[in-house]
Amino acid sequence: MTTPDQSPLGKEVGYTEQYDPSLLFPIARAPARGAIGVPDALPFFGADIWNGYELSWLGDKGKPHIALLTAIVPADSPNIIESKSFKLYLGSFAQTKLANADAARALIQQDLSEAAGASVQVKLVEPSGFGKLQLDELDGLLVDRLDVETDIYSPDASLLKAAQGEPHVEETLVSNLLKSNCPVTGQPDWGSLQIRYNGPPIDQEGLLKYVISYRRHTGFHEQCVEGIFMDIMRQCKPTQLAVYARYTRRGGLDINPFRTNFTQPMPDNARTARQ
Repeated sequence: MTTPDQSPLGKEVGYTEQYDPSLLFPIARAPARGAIGVPDALPFFGADIWNGYELSWLGDKGKPHIALLTAIVPADSPNIIESKSFKLYLGSFAQTKLANADAARALIQQDLSEAAGASVQVKLVEPSGFGKLQLDELDGLLVDRLDVETDIYSPDASLLKAAQGEPHVEETLVSNLLKSNCPVTGQPDWGSLQIRYNGPPIDQEGLLKYVISYRRHTGFHEQCVEGIFMDIMRQCKPTQLAVYARYTRRGGLDINPFRTNFTQPMPDNARTARQ
């Protein structure tokens, strides 16, 4: 079993510019899920949406080509991919000759699928498509407008409350105040959070304090979102719940986990202003 302390994260490593799929470092999801009480029969589905901004390779004549990458890793894959290893892997294409973007996409899709242990979807956008990409913010009611007072900076599910017995509501709540920290390096991870649910009305002040309580927590992006999903399900008991986070990029990558227990379209992957 691979563990975060065995990864290249937080270690001095050499960089290679020749294609090397062995650089990808998978980490099993199961231990972290066990720690937060995720059952073997997953109570959610969804994906981790990765965006890569530093991908380049050489054409047959040696001319460099660039593209933006999106990789969609299914939530039921047995492994996540450690982000620094992903960066090193993408960097290994820099002096690698490939016929075209389709060849690059196929190779990356094959390697990521093998590392994740499940089929990963990969899309490349070449420069001709850059101008069509849009910025957008997560839609929903911003709970950050509330003037709360708190000194709780470690995840505390007891902050979450819902008006059990009241008529169910369907609403979407958003916060831009999500912060957690890398479990290996301690570097900050900044994000925005969208919670879409149907169920007893969630206390918005308590939700905001709960989001803020992640501020000194250490955990990978995927694990944080799954922890938030599980806490809201246990404490607020919605009938439907979707949790989506957009994290700012580090090392030319951003990771955007999405978890839901009801059928709906995948998020459109629009980049936020902070990304």
